Amino acid sequence: MTAARRPIYRHKDLDRLLNPRSIAIVGISQNDTTSAAITLRQLANYDGKIFRVNPRYEKIGDHICYPSIKALPEPPDCVIIAVPRDGVEACLLDSAASGAGGAIVYASGYAELGKPELVAMQDRLTAISRETNLRVLGPNCLGFANFSRGAVCTFTRGNVKSDVVVKSGIALVSQSGALAFSTAQAMRRGAALSHVIAGGNSCDVGVPDCIAYMADDPNVKAIMCIFEGLDDPSRLIEAGEIAWAANKPLVACKLGVSEHGAEAALSHSGSLAGSPAAYRALFERAHITVVNDLEALVETASFFVKAPPRPKARGVAVMAVSGGAAVFATDKADLYDVPMPQPHDATRKALDEFVPDFGSTRNPCDMTAMVGRNPKNIPGTANALATDDHYGAVLFAQTSVNPKTALELAQIGEACAAHGKIACISWMGGWVGGPGATEAEADPNTAFFQSVDRAMATLGAWFNRDDARLALENNGPRKLIRHAPADAAAKAAKLIDASKNSTLTEREAKEVLACYGVPVVGETLVQSQADAVSAAQQLGFPVAMKVESPDLPHKTEAGVIRLNLKSAEDVKAAYDAVMSNANKVSPKPRINGVLVQPMVPTGTEIMVGGKIDPLFGPLIVTGLGGILVELMKDTTLDLAPVTRDEARAMLGKLKGKAMLTGFRGSEAVDQDRLADVIARLSEFMDDQKERIAELDVNPLICAGNRIIAVDALIVKKQG
Repeated sequence: MTAARRPIYRHKDLDRLLNPRSIAIVGISQNDTTSAAITLRQLANYDGKIFRVNPRYEKIGDHICYPSIKALPEPPDCVIIAVPRDGVEACLLDSAASGAGGAIVYASGYAELGKPELVAMQDRLTAISRETNLRVLGPNCLGFANFSRGAVCTFTRGNVKSDVVVKSGIALVSQSGALAFSTAQAMRRGAALSHVIAGGNSCDVGVPDCIAYMADDPNVKAIMCIFEGLDDPSRLIEAGEIAWAANKPLVACKLGVSEHGAEAALSHSGSLAGSPAAYRALFERAHITVVNDLEALVETASFFVKAPPRPKARGVAVMAVSGGAAVFATDKADLYDVPMPQPHDATRKALDEFVPDFGSTRNPCDMTAMVGRNPKNIPGTANALATDDHYGAVLFAQTSVNPKTALELAQIGEACAAHGKIACISWMGGWVGGPGATEAEADPNTAFFQSVDRAMATLGAWFNRDDARLALENNGPRKLIRHAPADAAAKAAKLIDASKNSTLTEREAKEVLACYGVPVVGETLVQSQADAVSAAQQLGFPVAMKVESPDLPHKTEAGVIRLNLKSAEDVKAAYDAVMSNANKVSPKPRINGVLVQPMVPTGTEIMVGGKIDPLFGPLIVTGLGGILVELMKDTTLDLAPVTRDEARAMLGKLKGKAMLTGFRGSEAVDQDRLADVIARLSEFMDDQKERIAELDVNPLICAGNRIIAVDALIVKKQG
């Protein structure tokens, strides 16, 4: 059974484990190929005490070997358990009894294999941790490295740079050990990593705990995260908020975003991969910058460490010695909505000194191949652009690598730093490790990127992060103000429970949503052609007609809808047609009758839906409605409930958002009013999450401030 949710661990809870003054290695032997022996070698530069533990030896080399953890002269801060799986529980109990601060469990073969008996074994490790207050990293993990004190507690055979002390830098938190320590090899090319933690199955200490620990650590300037999935995403939101409050940029790469990738994630770490769209919503709620490629993690996090916390301006200047490189950089800026405003006249005049007349002093600035004729051209151009208050950053599209490259890149960095701005170097040449690459990565004034794409994506993320900061300053912390009536939840719950159908009929669903103040079209239920005509005459033509059946949730496909009926003859013919089509469905559906509704005038059609996800809980989704939702697949999703501002932001992310602004003569939609309806529907999803499984309101017909739901579907939770 999964352990109950606990408070997230903070720095004080994990400091003995992750910043140990003493380490005990259990399972050490004279065999130098074992994981314990490899770990001992990785600790060659560790500045604390190391205890060797194995009852079969009195000495390992010239060092005392203790028979047990309890026999040690003092309680160790960190116990590295490098024994087979069957011996792990006893080691954990001994560690707890000795007063150890925490333990790393290397052994695998637990919940990641999905077998009930092995899941139970991992649960016992969790129980020991909870009952004894012993913090446990693992099982199925490669350990961690704290480079500030040489505590490289891992058995990875990768060439980890364990001979370096990094007093401040970037922390990396990962479920995958191999990816964690392979990413850490970026230190060999100049990146500054202060910590690496590979949590594996995370029976106790998980990714959110490690993020919170790093957010509290003054030596950590930014946090990178590689993970496959979480069993409680709300904890990631909590950790993200802790990092946000500490102003520690958090950059994440999510693995398992494809269907097959999700299956692999389950078998690899025993975690739940979850919905990619839901994770994107989660990341945004947690203030996490997302990268799609592992290769982008270090570059993006390094940028945030080096760049000013707030950009001085929203624009980026591009300088290049190639017209093609300049154009390519502009294309990527457009892709990520990075502004490239034109320089002031004074800036262009200053650039005339360094750019030939057949180049370009516009943005992008093409210095041409003649740049090398004068050593002042590159730093002079960078300084002129950095002086311009249109720009918060200068990007140099580096195409030609030569012996002067390192000096030129350093000069660009110095010129930008003098004006409180960041220089970005996008390495476009094929000589990846050529002169200047390592120097630029290590230079505190230059953010180094292996591609223009990743450079512009990161600049866009920088601006987005600042937008969020400004919103927080202007509006204060997120406030979830309820829009629905106070009695909406109770009234709706009573109606849902009263329905005998697993899928509520349209009429039942709209009655439920009306409790939340959602505007719905009225109707009359009839059982005969004559009654249909009478109802239509009372409502006024034109009308719409739909068969009501709990067994026909998708009425369009069943052919049981008729629209824009303008006369009694139209109604009679429509009644016969929809009933005939309903009776053709197999198995024969239950039919309550036919709904006659006033025909709602045309407008922009919007879909709002929702589901209760087993991992994320209630989700809300919106997009262009009617048949466009399936044709265009233009939707955006968020965690429910959402605020009105968040609902408005969802609309702004739609590719077809121009449809809401009066596209080609149509009436513009009151987006504040529409956002209010979306927020109310999200509250419905949250309130009724124990009763329902799905919601589909399609379409909402919107014109001006007239927004009305003409169809709705609610599916009850099974059981």
